[in-house]
Order: sequence, then C-alpha cells, then structure tokens
Amino acid sequence: MLVKKFVPCIYLYNNHAVRRLNDLSVVETDPLRLVHLYNENNADGLVVFDMSDGDAEHEEALEMIKDICAAAEMEVAGAGNVRRLEDVKKLLYAGCRRAVLDYTKESNIALTKEASQRFGRDKLLASSSSADIIAGNKELLETYVCGLILQTPHQIRETQSVTTLPFLVEVNQIALNKLMEIFAYENVCGVTGNTINDNYRDILALKGLCKENGILVETFEAALQWDDLEKNSDGLIPVIVQDYRTGEVLMMAYMNEDAYGQTLRTGRMTYFSRSRRQLWLKGETSGHFQYLKSLTADCDKDTLLAKVSQIGAACHTGARSCFFQNIVKKDVEEAANPLQVFEEVFDVIKDRKLHPKEGSYTNYLFDKGLDKILKKLGEEATEIVIAAKNPSASEVKYEISDFLYHMMVLMAEKEIGWEEITTELANR
Repeated sequence: MLVKKFVPCIYLYNNHAVRRLNDLSVVETDPLRLVHLYNENNADGLVVFDMSDGDAEHEEALEMIKDICAAAEMEVAGAGNVRRLEDVKKLLYAGCRRAVLDYTKESNIALTKEASQRFGRDKLLASSSSADIIAGNKELLETYVCGLILQTPHQIRETQSVTTLPFLVEVNQIALNKLMEIFAYENVCGVTGNTINDNYRDILALKGLCKENGILVETFEAALQWDDLEKNSDGLIPVIVQDYRTGEVLMMAYMNEDAYGQTLRTGRMTYFSRSRRQLWLKGETSGHFQYLKSLTADCDKDTLLAKVSQIGAACHTGARSCFFQNIVKKDVEEAANPLQVFEEVFDVIKDRKLHPKEGSYTNYLFDKGLDKILKKLGEEATEIVIAAKNPSASEVKYEISDFLYHMMVLMAEKEIGWEEITTELANR
C-alpha cells in the first residue's frame, strides 16, 4: 500500500510564487517564506514549477530553486523549462531530488531514455494531463521514470488503468473531503497543487483524518509508548538534543507525556517547562523551531536522544548550542572530525578571499583568476595519477591533500560550500 503524501507546489515566475501555470497573479513575493511554512506544517514534499522565459530568467530561477532546496525539510521535484539534458542536470545540481519531464512536449519525451541512463530512473518523473499520452508511452515511462505527476484529477481512473507507476495528482480546487476519494486509488501516491497550497495549515489534521479512514500517511509511529519509558520522580524524561547533520549536542530539556505525544504527532520538538509548569513548543516565540528527524531511547529507557533540524540558535542566549561554558579541558590531541577539518580549512580559504594577506599562496591563486586555479587543479590531479603508480601510499596521500586544497580554492571562487557537496553526494 502506497504512503499518501501532501505535496504543496510553488509556481515560480520572476522569482515570485504565482497562483498557477495559467494565472500569473502573485501570491507570495518571497517563495522561501512559503517553504518555511510548508516545513512547519508537515508537508511531505514540494514541487517547483519554473515558469521563466529565456535563458537569463531561467538561470535566475535556478538560483531561487537552489535556495528553495536548501531551505526545504522535504524532497523537492523541479519541473518546467526542461529543453535539453543540461536542464535536467541543472535541476538536480540545484538540489532537486527529482526532475520532471513534461510529456506534453515531444522534446521531453525524446529526452527520457538518455536522461534516465545518465542520472538514474529514480531521479526522473514525468508529467501529463492525458492518460492517452501515458498509455502511448507506457513502456518508455515504466522503464525509465519512477513516477508521474497527473496534471488533472479528471483522468485518475484512466491513468491507473494504463500504468503501474505511482502518481501525484495536481488538484487546484476540490473539497477537502474529496481527497479521501482520490487517495483511495491504489496508484495515487499523493496530491499537489493549490488545494494543498491553500490548506497547508490543515495538513496535520488531514493526515489524522486519513489514518482514521485506514489510509497510510507519513507520520511518526512510535515503537515505544510513553508507558514503556522510565520516568524520573517528577514523571518526566530528559531529552538530549543533537543536530542531525553535524552531531553537535545542542541542548537538554524534559518531556512529559503530553510533550512526548505532541512531538510525535507534529514532528516539532515540544518539551515540558519545569519552571513554568507548562508545555513548551521550541521556537514558538523565537522562530527557532526544531524539526524531529529521529528519537531514540537509551538502554534503560530513561533518557531520549532527539536528532533534529535546528532553525537558528538552540540556546536562549543566542548561541547555536547551550553547551559553550568550558569548565575543564585536558590538553590532548583530539581525533579529527573529517568534515570539521574540511570546514576549518575552507573557512581559512574563504577568509583569504575576503581579507587578502600579503605573501599568501591562496591570494596568489585568487589574484591570477579562474584559469590559474583550474590549471593547478589539473596539475594536482595528474600528480595523483603518477603517485598512484608508485608503491608508497604516502605519496598518494600527499597529492590528494594538495588536490583537495586546490579544489577548495575553486569552491570558494565559485561560491560553493561543503554542505552543498555533501548534500549532493547523499542524494546520489
């Protein structure tokens, strides 16, 4: 049984969110504001339709899509303005989990096999408003894409009869209770369009309604109930909170039964304030919400570890983490965190670019420009190949280090950060 998803969409035109593909009325001048609202209200994904005209506008739209993907706490599918294989690549490189081919265009149909072989079947969706077009390309679609976006709710039955592929249905106006009827179709994996955009605040309630009707939706299902946990003398359980990306310990707080249930129900960290004797939704006043990624109990079931996506600062002082007051530290060499080392070296390189230092080799490269940086990067890549033919692995290590340094200079020159690289690798 497919999990049914609530997927808002952004119709992007001139870097604004407009009403729909055939209605350019501006609904939000800052699309990123919409992304944060969708994050906060348990959306299961996001579709971004690039409606730009011309190459220059398309490049601007891709920059906005890049920012949208960075801000979204969900998978993003990029659609629109795909004319060649390079456009598919640009959407994926901007951070979209999948690119959408428009099957109303013959050129997009022709791209399907090549794009799938280049990027993988799981990176492609196809959109269409016609079950006949889907039927006419059934073998191509079922071989080379992983799902569909049906642009009208009026062809659901016909579409399900001609393909086994899961499909999102774009719905722009429908009574919310009718969603249950749409979700009842086996191959429908979710709904997108203005019906979701206009009712994003109701997603959590709609998921509850789906569960009552036996429809599978994305929610946190707890393996341990509150009664399974060991509470302290006040009936509370301590929660250690950790950044899910970096592993940094952010804070410690307590939960009671209501806080535990609300956290699992909403996906936003909720605690019990011992001083105020009331529930405390983290970020309710500051905007520094914590979105739950995983919750784990320790061996005695008397302490919880929450891995979260932290918005802004975790500490009321404005510090990223509450743990910043050193008490004692032994002078020992700590094991290097690889990503932290990369970030620290990269920070130095970026600082040299902003604040040049006389005699700095890094500044020499920046001053000489991109061609010099690329020349050095090519030379270092060649040195790795030569070193690898020698028996000693140490030489390879040194040459790889030189290559990585020059690569980071290129990253700084092109304004690419490590998080963008690691996100791209994780997506692959």
